[in-house]
Amino acid sequence: MGHSFRRDAQTELEFSASELTGALGDSVTVLPLLVALAATTSVSLAHVLVGFGVFQIIWGLYYGMPLSVEPMKALVGLAIVGSLSYPELAAAGLLAGGVLLIVGSFGLVGHLQRVVGEPVIRGVQFAVALLLLEAAVDLSLGAPGVAVAGLALVCLLALLGYRQSSVLVVLALGGVAAVLAAGVPAPRLPELTLFPAGSPTISGAALEGTVAQLGMTIGNAAIATALLCGDLYDRDVSADRLSQSMGVTCLAAIPAGGVPMCHGSGGLAGKYAFGARTAGANVLLGVGYIALALVATGALLAAFPMALLGVLLVVVAIELGRAAFDPIPFTDRRALALVAGVGVVGLVVNVGIAFVLGAVVFWLLSE
Repeated sequence: MGHSFRRDAQTELEFSASELTGALGDSVTVLPLLVALAATTSVSLAHVLVGFGVFQIIWGLYYGMPLSVEPMKALVGLAIVGSLSYPELAAAGLLAGGVLLIVGSFGLVGHLQRVVGEPVIRGVQFAVALLLLEAAVDLSLGAPGVAVAGLALVCLLALLGYRQSSVLVVLALGGVAAVLAAGVPAPRLPELTLFPAGSPTISGAALEGTVAQLGMTIGNAAIATALLCGDLYDRDVSADRLSQSMGVTCLAAIPAGGVPMCHGSGGLAGKYAFGARTAGANVLLGVGYIALALVATGALLAAFPMALLGVLLVVVAIELGRAAFDPIPFTDRRALALVAGVGVVGLVVNVGIAFVLGAVVFWLLSE
């Protein structure tokens, strides 16, 4: 059996400027993806933000450190580009949550990663990056001038040393434009109903997406995050324990209108890089997400400039693509080719088939 699902007794809370900037480090990829998802599917942004806010606080206090809570990028990315409807996304998230809870409870996470292979997992990540880049181009075509101006601003901020913060600046500008167009909404809590954006629908696409997402989650959100907990925060948190908490998150959040969530290693690294050292960063970010949920109306979202949304997705896609290749040594030509191959097949055909073919090729090369 795996590690018991228990609370961490070393919870530390600090509310300081560094904890606040650290909290923002985890929102760099989260907010653009959530806004894009809400703009392209039937999901309620307010319900999704409440889910992220609640679980940021819960897992920060539970683990006693600034653990990240991010969208499951393969599933959310597929929904943004239209490969999954929200009901299919909900079904895939529930399936993934159930599997993660089971494999974590039986200590099977490490075994599954060895079967799949890291190049295949990274290939799925690269495929999602390519799909998001394609969607970004489509969104930008409606107002190319706005898109070019947004990209120029991102490039300028990156040259000045604010590469990660540039996403939040563009998001804020889009928010200001939306408020000017739609007005300031009156704060209100989202309604508490079961599956407010549609009941889960199991389909072939949902099953394929689940398989691909589990590959990414086991490698990037469970094993890589467990290693970072030790490297950055000197905490012994097992990958199986993280798998369990991700399973609980998905199974609890999705019926309330949320989306599939995980403990991404990129978000944890982002929090550390921006100064977060305690669970205080999670509490601050959780409160911030819930505050945003109070004013996240459909009218405001509809007024958000789609071309700027395209710019945000370009930046997220580049970061995802870079992260897919970073862990692979430049000298390992076969692994690099496998990552690229899975990514291209995922773009041209679909991510589920790319994942299965990649796993078969990895197994054949390992023989």
